[in-house]
Amino acid sequence: MVDHRRINESDRMYLSPVFLRPGEATSLARWEIADDMLAPETAYQIVHDEAMLDGNARLNLATFVSTFMDKHARDLYAETVDKNIIDKDEYPATAAIEERCWRIIGNLWNNPDIDNAIGTSTIGSSEACMLGGLALKRRWRERRVADGKPVDSPNVVLSTAVQVCWEKFCNYFEVEPRWVPVDADHLVMDGHDLENYVDENTIGVVAIMGQTFTGLFEPVKAIAEKLDEIHASTGLDLKIHVDAASGGMVAPFCHPDIEWDFRVDRVASINTSGHKYGLVYPGVGWIVWRSVADLPESMVFHCAYLGGNMPTLALNFSRPGAQVLLQYYQLLRLGRAGYTAVQQGALDVAQFLSSQIAALGPFDLVSKGDTIPAFAWKLKDGYTENWTLYDLEERLRLKGWQVPAYPMADNLADMTLQRIVVRFGLSHDLAESLLADIKTEVAFLDSLNSPMRREATGTHFHH
Repeated sequence: MVDHRRINESDRMYLSPVFLRPGEATSLARWEIADDMLAPETAYQIVHDEAMLDGNARLNLATFVSTFMDKHARDLYAETVDKNIIDKDEYPATAAIEERCWRIIGNLWNNPDIDNAIGTSTIGSSEACMLGGLALKRRWRERRVADGKPVDSPNVVLSTAVQVCWEKFCNYFEVEPRWVPVDADHLVMDGHDLENYVDENTIGVVAIMGQTFTGLFEPVKAIAEKLDEIHASTGLDLKIHVDAASGGMVAPFCHPDIEWDFRVDRVASINTSGHKYGLVYPGVGWIVWRSVADLPESMVFHCAYLGGNMPTLALNFSRPGAQVLLQYYQLLRLGRAGYTAVQQGALDVAQFLSSQIAALGPFDLVSKGDTIPAFAWKLKDGYTENWTLYDLEERLRLKGWQVPAYPMADNLADMTLQRIVVRFGLSHDLAESLLADIKTEVAFLDSLNSPMRREATGTHFHH
């Protein structure tokens, strides 16, 4: 037993008493609040140590969400974490910066008349998608009511490869989804057979700039041209909402010649995730409508709150203002040149990795990371019956890397993909370390192809 009376002052720097206090030296109830207080150091250490058991965010190549910001951004975050962005009367400077941000982003998206546009920050792209879809539904409903037509069967047309938030939108706001299936010939919705999915009850079409499964862009201009043909032949005049959660802050800098934004007349609204390639910690999203006419006035909520009359456009109410300030910091700090350099650097790392993985032998690329910095691959047909991409995912996780394997959508559900998302912070040097680990684990899995070897090691992988 340690005699604490014999610990002198020079020893105290090596011994943290926090681990000897109640809470660390004893067990705590998990599901009930404790009767007594803990020392702040103890409470901090308990939470800190439990969070340590999470994966390393920088090595999480499954997520699109930013995991790195510089010291000045972190300082700004700490200084402004107490701001509630909904309270625009109390925090008018933050409210002005929010408006500045969506106008800057709207201009990046080539809005033809930003003074007649409208936009807002959101808690993330999911909320922004809800607002974009709801605006389409309300505008459709207004037109139908004016024409004396029924409004009980709205539908929206979208790819089966959309992010799950669109399933939530259809569920929560009672809109029938008209799923356009992806298949081997059409990995994205590209306008083919679109006339078979739209009718007088269609509120609009959703196009994706940066598909979650593969990172591919849906050709917004081609979809719009098909809608032009449908308009000419049927009279249906349909708008597009572009879900640019991942691509909205990459395409303006690295693919400026692709016409996907407000240069396409049928695009009524666009959303993006500030906390993805907007390079901000979670969570902040943005949505901009082409004009105030594209946003029904019924969606703007006016209320008296904390001393002011405040118009709000959101599903959430109280939420952090710090991330909006962080977005403005990044827009100021990086400018067009900085965003271009950061995004192109990520694209370069993504294409380096995809080319090296394609050269390994077992894999066929489905995308190569030249749209957004994300790419996917599959096992070559007939390469092996003894291991799958799920096994490779499992082996890489043992080394700290999170590289997800998952089934493709709908008609391609029997195709398993593996995907890497390259974000700011995944350097070329770190990418080489990842590549070395992939090579090592592929070699290990291949070495188990022999039934005798599997029997000897007692290793049995799932299929």
